[in-house]
Amino acid sequence: MSKDKSLHGKIQFAEITHTGKVRDHNEDAIGSDHELGLMVLADGMGGYNAGEVASGIAVQTISELAAEGVIREDRKETDPTTGLMRQTIVLRDAVARSNKIIFQTAQSQTHCEGMGTTLVTALFYDDKISIAHVGDSRAYRLRGGKFEQLTLDHSLLQELVDRGFYSEEEAQRSTNRNYVTRALGVEPTVDVEVHEFEVLPDDIYLLCSDGLSDMVEDEDIHLTISTFNASLDVVGQQLVDLANDHGGRDNVSVMLAQVNESFTAKQGRMSRLTGMFR
Repeated sequence: MSKDKSLHGKIQFAEITHTGKVRDHNEDAIGSDHELGLMVLADGMGGYNAGEVASGIAVQTISELAAEGVIREDRKETDPTTGLMRQTIVLRDAVARSNKIIFQTAQSQTHCEGMGTTLVTALFYDDKISIAHVGDSRAYRLRGGKFEQLTLDHSLLQELVDRGFYSEEEAQRSTNRNYVTRALGVEPTVDVEVHEFEVLPDDIYLLCSDGLSDMVEDEDIHLTISTFNASLDVVGQQLVDLANDHGGRDNVSVMLAQVNESFTAKQGRMSRLTGMFR
């Protein structure tokens, strides 16, 4: 990626993953490309070590395909069919491709049978963020003192909330949080949910596995980010420590991004040339 397209200095990143206090190994996987503005977090599931195989495949595949696709599609246009930025489509398609690879691996490798992973991934581009997710790994945003969950879990509990059987407060206290209704690698295809949001300077974005959100309530996550936001690395460590202090029943992964300044994309050379002949 050329230097003028780099997000270096415009967005600050931090990431941490931890086994927790109960599990004997870590099935979460995280990966990032800070120059590109890409973050990928996967929470694997399956017998033996298959969960970490699934999450590892997801992170590696999405990281590689997203990087290739964003550089190839360095344009500011939106897709006329979906209305989505081309970079969002690149991210969505990379997630869909990783689903296919995980599913095929699970079918062909006996020790990987039944494996899968939840996933949340984000890509910063042209003063926007594209978020794709499958399952109950989450994305949050802190803006101007307001802490907001940007993704809705693909879980049985969330469906019950949507249908009015539970309030959000009751759901926070529920012990039946982990029944996901959507995951990568379980079926040959998957419905990848994508969203686009405008980004403002001083925004802080959080991606996390359910090892954090199941152990720590949203208001405590908010308080931790607000208290320690002078250092994202400290925020990440404090959030992991908080999850472990509350029981650490699962692997916990945290990825953070703080926007320092605008990162408007310059129009790609081919787009400029095309525009000259319209």
